[in-house]
Amino acid sequence: MAKILPFKAVRPTRDKVSLVAARSYQSYTIEQREARLRDNPFSFLHIVNPGYKYDKEISGKDRYDLVRNRYLEFKEDSIFVHDEKPSYYIYKIVNRDQQVFNGIVAAASAEDYENDIIKKHEDTIEYRERIFKDYLKTVGFNAEPVLLTYPDNQVISNIIKETQKERAEFEFTTTYRDTHYLWKLENPSIIASIQKEFEQMPTIYIADGHHRSASSYLLYKEEKEQNPNHTGLESYNKFMTFLIPESELCIHEFNRLVKDLNGLSKEEFLIQLDTIFRIENRGVMLYKPSKKHHFSMYLDGEFYSLYLRKTLYNFKTALEALDAQILYNTILQPILGIEDLRNDDRINYINGKKDVINVKSAIDSGDFAVGFGMVPVDITEIKQIANEGLKMPPKSTFIEPKLRSGVTIYEF
Repeated sequence: MAKILPFKAVRPTRDKVSLVAARSYQSYTIEQREARLRDNPFSFLHIVNPGYKYDKEISGKDRYDLVRNRYLEFKEDSIFVHDEKPSYYIYKIVNRDQQVFNGIVAAASAEDYENDIIKKHEDTIEYRERIFKDYLKTVGFNAEPVLLTYPDNQVISNIIKETQKERAEFEFTTTYRDTHYLWKLENPSIIASIQKEFEQMPTIYIADGHHRSASSYLLYKEEKEQNPNHTGLESYNKFMTFLIPESELCIHEFNRLVKDLNGLSKEEFLIQLDTIFRIENRGVMLYKPSKKHHFSMYLDGEFYSLYLRKTLYNFKTALEALDAQILYNTILQPILGIEDLRNDDRINYINGKKDVINVKSAIDSGDFAVGFGMVPVDITEIKQIANEGLKMPPKSTFIEPKLRSGVTIYEF
């Protein structure tokens, strides 16, 4: 029984939203960030990078305090307004490839996260959870929702379609050529209908945002333990999410790049691969795999197809059958000596939405020795792994949609 609740969002004014909305801080190059901070005083980047005002890099608790200050300044200057009624926020994105995503921005329950009603499929790093928890506690808000997905539901779909017949509260197109729409849904009877539909779902799944949800849960635990008058109704009991139906989730793979062959010559490396894979040299033509358990490899100016030998199709869990795990178990760890996929600086990742030419270029430049590609994971695999209580290797999925920060804000 999933508790998905309306909340009173803090939002930019209609005339400022296109200027405020920003991608995640890390997704910009240094030059892009500098240009936006210099030329756009309303960008949410000014809040998350408060040191720009003093031309200084600021970190830790000092940065968190300044983020809080910048946020309050945006509110004081009426760039942000606080909605008076709890609402659901119907959100639609049409991206540059004309893919359409429709969903609901709402508050999810930290208790549901604790009780595995909200299921996870990806490992998180403990110190990153703690850092973001401390950040949330100091700044007092969250501006980037966790992406959740739920089984397609006709009642919710009909409500979204009916709501979208009205004029959108927000409509703006980004320089990235994505168009965003937001409708505020505050009718109590319609809100009750949506809540009822989610309450009938035994589980929903995290698609993207495992660290954000884990940090919100840590904040909930800490605040609950420190509050002798805890009721369960406090704002820290919930965290902001964007929920979309499973059929609209877009999942890309991540390609792997490795800096060296772990002391092996090209020939020695290929011989070791031959015991596990059927190998075909595809030459200089760009090649991507098209089936599960088939991989592409780019090495020394040539593409190869790697077909896992069928005698090795003896998987006991959904995780063992995952291509990213197969690649780790058969090549990355035993042959190339990469133990820690998160922290080993010999491995890097390029999301599969980018063309395979990016893999080729990275290796031709000499920065990496070999690259591997695979087909994307599907939602069934994600759910099976989550249901078995297992966790995917890092960078197993690159999932869309990606929301902009600062369009809806949840205050603790």
